[in-house]
Amino acid sequence: MFALRRWWNQYALKAGLVALLLVAALGMRENGGAVIYEMYRWVTRPFHPGPSREAVLQSSYAQELQQQLVELESQNRSLRQIVEGDRPPLAESTPAAVIGRSAGDWWQQIVISRGERDGISLDDVVTGPGGLIGRVTAVSPNSSRVLLVSDPTSRVGARVSRSRATGYIRGTMGQQVVMEFFDKIPDVKVGDVVTTSAYSKLFPQDIPIGRVVALDLSKSPAPEVTVELTAPLSIVEWVEVIPFEPKAVTIPEAQGTLEELIPNNEAADEVEGDRTP
Repeated sequence: MFALRRWWNQYALKAGLVALLLVAALGMRENGGAVIYEMYRWVTRPFHPGPSREAVLQSSYAQELQQQLVELESQNRSLRQIVEGDRPPLAESTPAAVIGRSAGDWWQQIVISRGERDGISLDDVVTGPGGLIGRVTAVSPNSSRVLLVSDPTSRVGARVSRSRATGYIRGTMGQQVVMEFFDKIPDVKVGDVVTTSAYSKLFPQDIPIGRVVALDLSKSPAPEVTVELTAPLSIVEWVEVIPFEPKAVTIPEAQGTLEELIPNNEAADEVEGDRTP
């Protein structure tokens, strides 16, 4: 017994190392050294330094670049929606960025990044994602001012796509506008789509304007509805400028006189002309 204990005291360390080597060899044979690698990581973990300051900065910069990429992709989608939208272009159009607007006239006008040098002219039509934005009312060499459809002085000849009931749109300083009809009993209901009319003097026909959200058909002197604009005027960043020249129009037959339907002839600049018999 004494001899065995003396042997153990003398060779225990060597025997342990041999056993460890045998286990390691067996582990490498079974899993390609994964056990040894995990043991090494566990033993040396206290000596591993944390991420360096440079690595943290590089990670932050990479995240910033990723966010910028997402923003650029979003802007690219907006431009594609304008330039390659489902609606075929009415004429050769010019994309432009919104570069100016003030809090005092937020719903009245915007300034865009295209002007005379880019072929922009007075009365050109401006559209954007969702439909009609407005028309050009002032031009300089490198920029233009656009009167928004939401401006109270704006008038747009319009019609209900489903029934072809016609009238005109007037702005109300917000995302909703009012449509007044020429007929005393128009065929219109909530949810109807409203577009520019063939009787519009200042805009080509069939440009989307919005959707009917409320009715007031007993309104005097003419029935009217509330239309929610489909173009997000308050946040629009890119627009499309379409060349257009005002045209002479003929207003369809309706009940009542033009003066009764449009008090004070306030929309004469937009829907003027003789009625058909």
